[in-house]
Amino acid sequence: MSAAIPLAGSGLGLRRTLLGPLSSRTAADVQFLEVAPENWMRVGGRLGRQLAEYTERFPFVCHGLSLSLGSADALDRELLAGIKEFLRRHRVLSYSEHLSYCSDQGHLYYLLPMPFTAEAVHHVAARIRQVQDMLERRIAIENVSYYAAPLCDMSEIEFLNAVLIEADCDLLLDINNVYVNSVNHGYDPEAFLAQIPGARIAYGHIAGHFVEAEDLLVDTHGADVIDPVWALLQSAYRRFGVFPTLLERDFNIPPVELLLAEVAKIGAIQTATLAARRLAVVTA
Repeated sequence: MSAAIPLAGSGLGLRRTLLGPLSSRTAADVQFLEVAPENWMRVGGRLGRQLAEYTERFPFVCHGLSLSLGSADALDRELLAGIKEFLRRHRVLSYSEHLSYCSDQGHLYYLLPMPFTAEAVHHVAARIRQVQDMLERRIAIENVSYYAAPLCDMSEIEFLNAVLIEADCDLLLDINNVYVNSVNHGYDPEAFLAQIPGARIAYGHIAGHFVEAEDLLVDTHGADVIDPVWALLQSAYRRFGVFPTLLERDFNIPPVELLLAEVAKIGAIQTATLAARRLAVVTA
């Protein structure tokens, strides 16, 4: 975990439908929360006050949707200024964005895959450095799910690592995306994890997905986390140490008790991993 990011434990993506159900919960139930700043920057009134109450009570991280880091369009400086103010006002601990693009002379409202090429590495890394300069903080980029791989001169993991090094930024490690991509593109998820630079991990995501076919999974964040994804999270903890991890759920949101049971499962895996490490040190 990046030493500059004081996060710990298990978190949850805060959606507007959860503002009421989570109102009586404490850090014993969830250790940190995440929002997309674009969904809240211009929100005032009752909802704005509710968000401010949450940011007073819980540590927060932000996961952006609209910077379009991989696009050829100019960076949206007005959006960046708004994000910077939002992060300052709510004392947000970490800001992340997707390693993808979502604009082409206008917003496309979908996260599109970048070509895995050296030219794309140089392009997106320069934009990430520019964003970090404008925000005056390091950011994390997320390994994204993708369903087509255009113009590839390198593998997904080679592309990801090249961007991380050239941009000198952190990583938001999405475990479900690793699993989904491994099925859709036919690679070994453990071999992918083995090449992740663990020191750059800021925090992690875990989520459910939709099974379209045996060889086609869709990253919907609309279902429970499945056993192979839980197992991959355990593997990541054993490999890199325990890092803060957050449950994403965007659709088919169940009662809050069921959501928090998955958050608690993250915490249980973290606790078990730490206990196993301590035992290994004692018995070594």
